[in-house]
Amino acid sequence: MSVIVTDTGFAGEDWTHGFVAAADLEDRHAAASLAVDLSSDANPEELRPHLATIDLIRVDFPSFADGRGFTLARRLRNMGFAGRLRARGHVLADQYAMARRSGFDEVEIDDALAERQPADQWAFRADWTAHDYQSRLRA
Repeated sequence: MSVIVTDTGFAGEDWTHGFVAAADLEDRHAAASLAVDLSSDANPEELRPHLATIDLIRVDFPSFADGRGFTLARRLRNMGFAGRLRARGHVLADQYAMARRSGFDEVEIDDALAERQPADQWAFRADWTAHDYQSRLRA
């Protein structure tokens, strides 16, 4: 199972339509709702022609030390993607504010990580618009 982390805390999965691999977008049939799995080494430009029809993009984080997903999120937002953007995998509570700042709406973690890093640790970082180093430098 998995846990969805948002600024309001832990929740269960609410997406019920399944996910399509980015490589299979061209072969998909028309669907009312579309969600795409994107690997951390993917080129987001390949999604550009489909961005208006995608409701949710889930970006894989194969390791907590792999920051490519943050770059992908920022690039997707800069390309105009306005749907839900989800980080999935090895994202730690300490990285939640960075995930939100880079454009993610939510983070999907497994039950084991949720047990090791409970909701209060994630909630501590939910005020992601404050306490960044840039605001401290301006003060």
